[in-house]
Parts: sequence; C-alpha cells; structure tokens
Amino acid sequence: MSDKPSVLFVCVHNAGRSQMAAGWLRHLAGDTVEVRSAGSAPADQVNPAAVEAMREVGIDITDQTPKLLEYATAESSDVIVTMGCGDACPVFPGKRYEDWKLDDPAGKGVDAVRPIRDDIRARVEKLLAELRPTA
Repeated sequence: MSDKPSVLFVCVHNAGRSQMAAGWLRHLAGDTVEVRSAGSAPADQVNPAAVEAMREVGIDITDQTPKLLEYATAESSDVIVTMGCGDACPVFPGKRYEDWKLDDPAGKGVDAVRPIRDDIRARVEKLLAELRPTA
C-alpha cells in the first residue's frame, strides 16, 4: 500500500451504499485516501434518498454519478469493499477485501436510508482507523 491508499467501494447499482461510503470516506479522510466507487450494473443516477440522507449530515454527493466497475480500477485499488455484489468483483492476489452486509436503500425513503447511512459511517471510520493507525 502506498502512502496514499486507494479504496474502492462496489455495489450493484453504484447509486446508494457505495456512494454514501465514498462520501463518508472523502469527508473523513480528506485527501489522505484515494476514494473510488463503482457498480456491476450502474444506475442512471445516485439514489435521491441517499443524496438527501447525506445532505442531512453535511455531505454533498450530488456531483457523483454511478460508474461501471472496470477491471483496471479494481486492480489498482489497495482495498476493495463490496456491498452485495462480491461475485461480480474480480479478485486480485494481495488486495484487501471486505464484504459489508448492508441493506439496499433502493426504493426506500430517507427515513429507511438514515440507519444504513449511519452504519456505513461507523464502518468507514473503522476502515480509516486501520488505514491510518497513527492519525
């Protein structure tokens, strides 16, 4: 892992869970971690309930767009966090993999997305502490 580790968050549509996780990591890590997100079957837009839930905590993810998971992106990431699409993510020796079991916010209102957002924050904080143990 380089001085600036890269983390790739992957979920099926790259519209909810992975976008919230990337938003949290960008917010908490600043420019000390390269943050990436992608999906195995990306949606047309980020989930509006996820956008609103993140806005409530002062994080703007409106400029994000769902992206297709590309082999090169996964290969060049230090940590790959999957959220319900582990089978679609290529496996590379020497990479750190985590699979976060999270409810899918698709089709849910902001009230249902808030607990998912908060769960993701706790997981991102733990991951960041492991990536930057002296921070």
